[in-house]
Amino acid sequence: MEGLLTVNNVWMMICTGLVFFMHLGFAFLEIGLTRQKNTVNILFKNVFIITVGLLLYCLLGFNLMYPGEFNGFIGFAGFGLDSPLVNGSLDLAYNEGYTYWTDFLFQGMFAATAATIVSGSVAERIKINSFFIFVVLYVGIVYPIAGSWKWGGGFLDEMGFYDFAGSTLVHSVGGWAALVAIWLLGARIGKFRDGKIWAFPGHSMPFATAGVLILWLGWFGFNGGSVLSADPELTSLTLVTTCLAAAAGGVGSFIVSSILYKNYDITMFLNGILGGLVGITAGADQMSPTDAVLIGAIAGAIVVFGVALIDRIRLDDPVGAVAVHLICGIWGTLAVGIFGNLAGFDQFITQLIGVACYAAICIVGSFIIFYLLKVTIGIRVSAKEETEGLDIYEHGMDAYPDFGLKQSS
Repeated sequence: MEGLLTVNNVWMMICTGLVFFMHLGFAFLEIGLTRQKNTVNILFKNVFIITVGLLLYCLLGFNLMYPGEFNGFIGFAGFGLDSPLVNGSLDLAYNEGYTYWTDFLFQGMFAATAATIVSGSVAERIKINSFFIFVVLYVGIVYPIAGSWKWGGGFLDEMGFYDFAGSTLVHSVGGWAALVAIWLLGARIGKFRDGKIWAFPGHSMPFATAGVLILWLGWFGFNGGSVLSADPELTSLTLVTTCLAAAAGGVGSFIVSSILYKNYDITMFLNGILGGLVGITAGADQMSPTDAVLIGAIAGAIVVFGVALIDRIRLDDPVGAVAVHLICGIWGTLAVGIFGNLAGFDQFITQLIGVACYAAICIVGSFIIFYLLKVTIGIRVSAKEETEGLDIYEHGMDAYPDFGLKQSS
């Protein structure tokens, strides 16, 4: 028994490391798809998210998300981490798949991801101190309460809502906040002018590509670790469906965007891969390989149309996070009721109710935070700061001082 626990726990720790590695992927993707003059600012925000996010999850987030016995809506087991020791030794009866410490660290890596999604959407024009306050409140309070509704054994879990690894609980939770943020923040200067939509090309496609491939690798831990053990059948199936959905998402996005826009857009290809990954995450352990390919391909097409929709309604999302994480997260959650072992009308309705519940808490929570910030200390930098770049004004440094690359306006 102890030998099996050791194997399970080691696998969970490896997966924890892979999810941690995803934060490098998010950072690379964000800086690659945005302009050079804001690179340090984006890197700083991403480092802040993982460091402060982990401390917040230790202080109160973990016990808000997993409060034990509670009313199904909100509970709190106290500040800090409990001692997992029994008679001076680690309590190995905590779970068959992992120890208490591993559970905290694995879930803590997830917690910061929601804020990272928002970081990309508000890039290049948000005040960094305002963003810091948002991260503290959203990661520290909103995310764990929302997570408790399903993963903490709350009312949605009792209802039968299913989200294996977070299409809704992580990605849509971040995506809803991103949507609210870009609505309140407004578009970057020059994005919508003269009745046209103007593209601001990212400064490094190599960074963006590396970021997506790192994220794909990290998803081995994101979904593979969500099995919560090293069960050979479930982990191998989960990794197969995850990878097939990613591949299908990329190809689906590539085909649809090529037909619509008559060019081979690497950013669409990359975001299609991410859309496929987000889409499969809710039901990765319940799908057949064929199901995974269909879910991923549809997610890839959704990314193309989703990016166009966001532009059409005059919202500015520099990295396409709303299309990838929110819209594909909703799709993946609903797909559990359409494909795989749980497919059925009742399950679909339950999934729909879950999506609506998370929309409610995330829209209300993020709106309150951002609106109060907007009317007090402000959330947007000045036009001069935005035009000349946040690296100089917020950080007093240049990401590439020795290269002298031309700054884009």
